[in-house]
Amino acid sequence: SIASADMDLNQLEAFLTAQTKKQGGITSDQAAVIGKFWKNHRAKIRESLINQSQWDNVLKNMNWRVDLKSQSRHIDQINTPVAIVEMELGKNGQ
Repeated sequence: SIASADMDLNQLEAFLTAQTKKQGGITSDQAAVIGKFWKNHRAKIRESLINQSQWDNVLKNMNWRVDLKSQSRHIDQINTPVAIVEMELGKNGQ
């Protein structure tokens, strides 16, 4: 929650305080450690999350077609167009 919201110090303090007051939450000592860790490593944590969420694959090939249903369980679905797309992905430089 802290990293995804990219909390500043005021938001962090409010969030950790709420977590200590919540039943089954964290202790004050745990909140202090989490707060100190976030303050010292905020940039690295954010960079790591961004790198993990980026899609660095490239589209190598794509085939597509549009078909019409000629049989169906329900008559209102006959002659309904259906798109079929096939994508081949690869890593950059491969």
